[in-house]
Amino acid sequence: MENPINYPSEEILKPILGKPNFEFVLLWMLNNNVTCTWANLKSIIKPSTLSIYLKRLIENDRVSKTEFNHYSITQLGKDRFYELSQFNKQKRRLSYPPKLLLYSGRHYDHWVLWMVHNNNYCVWADFQKPPLSINNSSLSKTMIDLLEKGFIRKEEKKYRITQFGKFEYSKMLRYYDLDRHSIIEAESNRIKEVTKKTITFFEKFKIKNDEVKFRFLNNVLRLSYDPVKSSLEKEEDFHKILLFLSLNHPSQYPHFISINEFAAKYDIEQVILDFHVHQIVEKNIYPIKFFKLEINAEEIYYLQVNEKLERMLYAVVEEHITKLTFLNKLYEEDPKERYALSLENTVNAIIEEICMNLFNDGLKDSLRPFLVKYIDYLAFKVEKEKKLIEAYDKLEGLIWHELKAYNIELPTLNKLEEALNQIDEKIASDPGNLELYHAKERILIYFNKYNELFELLEEMIIRFPKGAKEIRLKEAYVLKEQRNLEEGFKIINDLIDKYPGDKDIVIYKVYWLQYLNEKEKALNLIRGLIDDEPQNGVYHDTYGEILMAYRDYGNAIREFQKTIEINNETWYSFQTYIKLGICYKELGKFELAREYLNRGKEFTNKSTTDFETKQKWLTIVDLFLSEIEEMKEWDSNLD
Repeated sequence: MENPINYPSEEILKPILGKPNFEFVLLWMLNNNVTCTWANLKSIIKPSTLSIYLKRLIENDRVSKTEFNHYSITQLGKDRFYELSQFNKQKRRLSYPPKLLLYSGRHYDHWVLWMVHNNNYCVWADFQKPPLSINNSSLSKTMIDLLEKGFIRKEEKKYRITQFGKFEYSKMLRYYDLDRHSIIEAESNRIKEVTKKTITFFEKFKIKNDEVKFRFLNNVLRLSYDPVKSSLEKEEDFHKILLFLSLNHPSQYPHFISINEFAAKYDIEQVILDFHVHQIVEKNIYPIKFFKLEINAEEIYYLQVNEKLERMLYAVVEEHITKLTFLNKLYEEDPKERYALSLENTVNAIIEEICMNLFNDGLKDSLRPFLVKYIDYLAFKVEKEKKLIEAYDKLEGLIWHELKAYNIELPTLNKLEEALNQIDEKIASDPGNLELYHAKERILIYFNKYNELFELLEEMIIRFPKGAKEIRLKEAYVLKEQRNLEEGFKIINDLIDKYPGDKDIVIYKVYWLQYLNEKEKALNLIRGLIDDEPQNGVYHDTYGEILMAYRDYGNAIREFQKTIEINNETWYSFQTYIKLGICYKELGKFELAREYLNRGKEFTNKSTTDFETKQKWLTIVDLFLSEIEEMKEWDSNLD
């Protein structure tokens, strides 16, 4: 005999004021009965409304469908029912941000985020009352921004925090020196909520391996569902994608599951799985980098930056590359010894060591091409960070601007001579064509052939005397790249004497004084230019770069902000935003750093600059975003 069904009171079904809370009605029914059928629920809620609310509760893992047309409440549903029950019992009392947060400036987005995190929900009027008192215009702008970023959601004129918003909130607390207890409590609550879902997921899909469980939980905590919500309807499908990455880890070799096998086993469309793995790994939609270790087109393993295995690999690679660099310097005059210390031999030595300690020996052949890319990544990271802080990049853009606008397909190294011969033949047949010379310049720059480039520039001065000033500036740049700063500086001074009214050349002198470590002279010279033209954005941006080079990040920020105020649509604006982000990162203000780096990334993608420059700056952004995540993770580990 079936158990009788319990129904809620008239007070719940027909409240005196307003409509019934159908979410609460459904949860009441399922909480007070072992199970309910569609017919049971339809008897108190009309089918169209029932369908909407039941679907929403199932998607949020608050209700489960146990068998055909039978529904039961989950643990998350019980938590939500308790939350709504408490709300129905008492008048709503709002929690407001602490004074430290309110008195740290009008960061309205932080105020709103704090409110929706620490209250069940908020309505528009809550933000306009004391102590917040946000005016209508500012509030409107703030809410639109937070909704677009996916940090909050709006339901029936009520604003609630999203999962992505909770992640942002826990990071926001670090921006203010709030007590550790608040930070830990916020993070603990987030972990608790994620863990509940994870346990249910493991049970449903019979995940037993502890290593896979750990990697999966780590991925869920670091990669939020919100950025992919628009293309992925179910959060469970997102968790399946993270499970795929967690299963196909190098430590699992030779155990592997292909995309089509995984899709069939875990009931997810293969095209959806393929697309989102590509977005996460290749398109870097998260600030966490993944490397691919490819055995063949089907068998691919995924390694995450800053996880234990990658950190151990980094240590081994760094030691071997440092050894190669030092010993090559030591044996600079001995070609036999230098040959023995080739990069190929170094890669072989790394493979031997890591296959004994870190990776399965069966991965040896696949590790070779992987390591070459990995070493390139590490080398690029070190070199580009160094070059950026030394403020070389905008100078390069200023000097070679017209050259980079000339699009040419660069040859591979083994075709260099062939490409140069072809260009020389074209120059011989059309010696007055300046674009052909630009093409040759670009090839020589790409392969760091500075001696040949200097000879070409000397020839161009004779052939194109009207462009002598620009060509001489290029010669100065080549000398700088060859570490002959004094000769380059001499060219700059000669040009200033020859063109006394040209302040653009004075900008180059500012850079050279910084390269020569003439700090006060460089600063005085750029300040003088700003005094003459206070609304010149290039001057403020250059001043910021010089301050940045001497690690005066606070004042550098002021100059970069002034640059943007004057004009935020110049050819170098995207670089200014990125440099602002780097300065904030160096000052430990990670949220502001992340904000400006992402804004710089957005402007870089929209920029009309050449493809190579775009790729360089996009890589720089990703490297610094990854570094911020790494530093935060180290902080968490220290906690």
